[in-house]
Amino acid sequence: QVQLVESGGGLVQPGGSLRLSCVVSRSIFSFNVMGWYRRVPEKARELVASITSSGITNYGDSVKGRFTISRDGAKNTVYLQMNTLKPEDTAVYYCNLRIPTTGGQYWGQGTQVTVSS
Repeated sequence: QVQLVESGGGLVQPGGSLRLSCVVSRSIFSFNVMGWYRRVPEKARELVASITSSGITNYGDSVKGRFTISRDGAKNTVYLQMNTLKPEDTAVYYCNLRIPTTGGQYWGQGTQVTVSS
């Protein structure tokens, strides 16, 4: 069983920065995609950013130029650096791991990010 544990959420003022971390409980040797999603009440879950095991990244339009996703294979960790945060970035952020070859998909428990003055 694979577990994902997020950390780094919190309260930040508009224009501020936060870095989220997601640790995977074991190494994944198959091709995989790790991503960050976010959800606000009464809205659909939104892809924030993703990164493949080969380093290819993808970003949602609303965060391009402000957020950066990265991963450290040695630490089984994916990061989301969030800069120039806006109130509309307020959401619960979830880490996701997808393994296309097996169909496996795993989610973290979520971490709250609140952008407010």
